[in-house]
Amino acid sequence: MELYEKRLSGETLYEGKIIDLCKDNVLLPNGATAIREVVKHHGGVTVAALTDKNEIYLVSQFRYPNAGVLVETPAGKLEKGEEPLEAIKRELKEEIGAEAENYYFLGTFNPTPAYCSEIIYLYAATGLKTGEQHLDEDEFLDVKKIPIEEAVKMVLDGEITDGKSQALILKTFMLLQDGSIHKLLI
Repeated sequence: MELYEKRLSGETLYEGKIIDLCKDNVLLPNGATAIREVVKHHGGVTVAALTDKNEIYLVSQFRYPNAGVLVETPAGKLEKGEEPLEAIKRELKEEIGAEAENYYFLGTFNPTPAYCSEIIYLYAATGLKTGEQHLDEDEFLDVKKIPIEEAVKMVLDGEITDGKSQALILKTFMLLQDGSIHKLLI
Protein backbone atom coordinates (compact mmCIF):
# COMPACT_ATOMS: atom_id res chain seq x y z
CA MET A 1 0.00 0.00 0.00
CA GLU A 2 1.33 3.41 -0.97
CA LEU A 3 1.43 5.86 1.95
CA TYR A 4 -0.08 8.91 0.27
CA GLU A 5 -3.13 11.11 0.70
CA LYS A 6 -4.54 13.03 -2.27
CA ARG A 7 -6.32 16.35 -1.76
CA LEU A 8 -9.77 16.20 -3.38
CA SER A 9 -11.14 19.58 -2.32
CA GLY A 10 -10.73 22.17 0.37
CA GLU A 11 -11.40 25.60 1.70
CA THR A 12 -9.43 28.25 3.55
CA LEU A 13 -11.20 29.00 6.83
CA TYR A 14 -8.85 31.75 7.99
CA GLU A 15 -6.06 33.80 6.40
CA GLY A 16 -3.75 35.48 8.88
CA LYS A 17 -0.45 37.32 9.08
CA ILE A 18 1.48 34.21 10.19
CA ILE A 19 -0.82 31.26 9.46
CA ASP A 20 -3.71 30.16 7.28
CA LEU A 21 -6.18 27.52 8.43
CA CYS A 22 -7.47 25.13 5.78
CA LYS A 23 -9.98 22.28 5.80
CA ASP A 24 -9.32 19.69 3.11
CA ASN A 25 -11.11 16.55 1.97
CA VAL A 26 -8.52 13.86 1.12
CA LEU A 27 -8.47 10.44 -0.47
CA LEU A 28 -6.80 7.84 1.78
CA PRO A 29 -4.64 4.91 0.59
CA ASN A 30 -7.53 2.47 1.22
CA GLY A 31 -9.94 4.47 -0.99
CA ALA A 32 -11.87 6.09 1.88
CA THR A 33 -11.98 9.85 2.40
CA ALA A 34 -11.16 11.96 5.45
CA ILE A 35 -11.08 15.57 6.56
CA ARG A 36 -7.69 17.19 7.29
CA GLU A 37 -7.46 20.48 9.14
CA VAL A 38 -4.14 22.08 8.26
CA VAL A 39 -2.35 25.12 9.64
CA LYS A 40 -0.26 26.48 6.75
CA HIS A 41 2.89 28.31 7.85
CA HIS A 42 5.83 29.71 5.83
CA GLY A 43 8.33 28.05 8.16
CA GLY A 44 11.01 29.27 10.48
CA VAL A 45 14.66 29.22 11.43
CA THR A 46 16.62 28.74 14.62
CA VAL A 47 20.33 29.00 15.40
CA ALA A 48 22.81 27.61 17.90
CA ALA A 49 24.97 30.73 18.18
CA LEU A 50 28.26 29.49 19.64
CA THR A 51 31.11 31.44 21.19
CA ASP A 52 34.75 30.34 20.88
CA LYS A 53 34.33 28.75 24.35
CA ASN A 54 31.36 26.61 23.15
CA GLU A 55 28.87 28.76 25.00
CA ILE A 56 25.45 28.96 23.39
CA TYR A 57 23.16 31.99 23.32
CA LEU A 58 19.67 31.43 24.68
CA VAL A 59 16.73 33.82 24.76
CA SER A 60 13.87 33.90 27.25
CA GLN A 61 10.55 35.37 26.19
CA PHE A 62 6.91 35.29 27.14
CA ARG A 63 4.98 33.04 24.77
CA TYR A 64 1.32 34.04 24.79
CA PRO A 65 -0.12 30.67 23.61
CA ASN A 66 1.77 28.93 26.43
CA ALA A 67 0.99 31.64 29.03
CA GLY A 68 4.57 31.67 30.25
CA VAL A 69 8.23 32.37 29.64
CA LEU A 70 10.11 29.84 27.51
CA VAL A 71 13.88 29.49 27.08
CA GLU A 72 14.79 29.02 23.42
CA THR A 73 17.55 29.28 20.87
CA PRO A 74 17.29 32.49 18.78
CA ALA A 75 14.63 31.93 16.13
CA GLY A 76 12.13 33.53 13.83
CA LYS A 77 9.66 32.98 11.06
CA LEU A 78 10.46 32.97 7.37
CA GLU A 79 8.93 35.70 5.30
CA LYS A 80 7.19 34.42 2.16
CA GLY A 81 9.89 33.53 -0.36
CA GLU A 82 12.79 34.27 2.03
CA GLU A 83 15.82 31.99 1.99
CA PRO A 84 16.45 30.29 5.37
CA LEU A 85 20.11 31.38 5.54
CA GLU A 86 19.16 35.02 5.03
CA ALA A 87 16.46 34.68 7.70
CA ILE A 88 18.90 33.22 10.21
CA LYS A 89 21.35 36.07 9.60
CA ARG A 90 18.51 38.54 10.20
CA GLU A 91 17.31 36.81 13.36
CA LEU A 92 20.83 36.51 14.78
CA LYS A 93 21.31 40.26 14.38
CA GLU A 94 17.83 41.12 15.70
CA GLU A 95 17.72 38.87 18.75
CA ILE A 96 21.30 38.83 20.05
CA GLY A 97 22.95 41.60 18.02
CA ALA A 98 25.47 39.29 16.35
CA GLU A 99 26.91 38.45 12.97
CA ALA A 100 28.75 35.21 12.29
CA GLU A 101 31.72 34.26 10.14
CA ASN A 102 30.56 30.65 9.75
CA TYR A 103 27.16 29.06 9.29
CA TYR A 104 26.39 25.35 9.47
CA PHE A 105 23.15 23.85 8.17
CA LEU A 106 22.05 21.12 10.59
CA GLY A 107 18.84 19.96 8.90
CA THR A 108 15.15 20.57 9.43
CA PHE A 109 12.62 20.05 12.20
CA ASN A 110 8.87 19.42 11.81
CA PRO A 111 7.33 20.71 15.06
CA THR A 112 3.74 19.51 14.62
CA PRO A 113 3.44 17.44 11.42
CA ALA A 114 -0.02 16.06 12.23
CA TYR A 115 -1.71 19.39 11.51
CA CYS A 116 0.85 22.06 10.58
CA SER A 117 3.00 22.51 7.46
CA GLU A 118 5.73 24.45 9.31
CA ILE A 119 9.32 23.37 8.72
CA ILE A 120 12.06 24.89 10.86
CA TYR A 121 15.58 25.13 9.44
CA LEU A 122 18.30 24.42 12.02
CA TYR A 123 21.65 26.22 11.95
CA ALA A 124 24.75 26.66 14.04
CA ALA A 125 26.87 29.79 13.80
CA THR A 126 30.44 30.46 14.95
CA GLY A 127 32.92 33.31 14.70
CA LEU A 128 30.43 35.69 16.32
CA LYS A 129 30.89 39.44 16.34
CA THR A 130 28.42 40.93 18.80
CA GLY A 131 26.86 44.34 18.70
CA GLU A 132 23.47 45.83 19.43
CA GLN A 133 20.11 44.01 19.34
CA HIS A 134 17.52 45.14 16.80
CA LEU A 135 14.33 43.66 18.24
CA ASP A 136 10.94 43.99 16.53
CA GLU A 137 8.56 46.51 18.15
CA ASP A 138 6.50 43.73 19.73
CA GLU A 139 9.48 41.59 20.79
CA PHE A 140 10.79 41.51 24.37
CA LEU A 141 13.41 39.00 25.43
CA ASP A 142 16.33 38.36 27.76
CA VAL A 143 19.55 37.02 26.29
CA LYS A 144 22.16 34.93 28.05
CA LYS A 145 25.02 32.69 27.06
CA ILE A 146 25.89 29.48 28.88
CA PRO A 147 28.15 26.50 28.25
CA ILE A 148 26.48 24.12 25.81
CA GLU A 149 26.84 21.30 28.36
CA GLU A 150 24.64 23.34 30.72
CA ALA A 151 22.08 23.86 27.93
CA VAL A 152 22.00 20.08 27.37
CA LYS A 153 21.37 19.61 31.10
CA MET A 154 18.53 22.18 30.90
CA VAL A 155 16.96 20.14 28.08
CA LEU A 156 17.28 16.90 30.01
CA ASP A 157 15.97 18.48 33.24
CA GLY A 158 12.89 19.93 31.49
CA GLU A 159 13.94 23.58 31.81
CA ILE A 160 13.99 23.99 28.02
CA THR A 161 10.67 22.64 26.76
CA ASP A 162 10.63 24.20 23.28
CA GLY A 163 11.01 21.34 20.78
CA LYS A 164 13.05 23.13 18.14
CA SER A 165 15.50 24.34 20.77
CA GLN A 166 15.77 20.89 22.34
CA ALA A 167 16.53 19.29 18.98
CA LEU A 168 19.02 21.98 17.99
CA ILE A 169 20.89 21.98 21.31
CA LEU A 170 21.21 18.19 21.42
CA LYS A 171 22.18 17.91 17.75
CA THR A 172 24.76 20.69 18.04
CA PHE A 173 26.26 19.15 21.18
CA MET A 174 26.63 15.74 19.50
CA LEU A 175 28.17 17.24 16.35
CA LEU A 176 30.64 19.22 18.47
CA GLN A 177 31.57 16.09 20.44
CA ASP A 178 32.62 14.11 17.39
CA GLY A 179 33.94 17.12 15.46
CA SER A 180 31.69 16.53 12.47
CA ILE A 181 29.97 19.93 12.68
CA HIS A 182 32.73 21.44 10.51
CA LYS A 183 31.73 19.17 7.61
CA LEU A 184 28.41 21.04 7.50
CA LEU A 185 29.94 24.50 6.87
CA ILE A 186 28.01 26.39 4.17
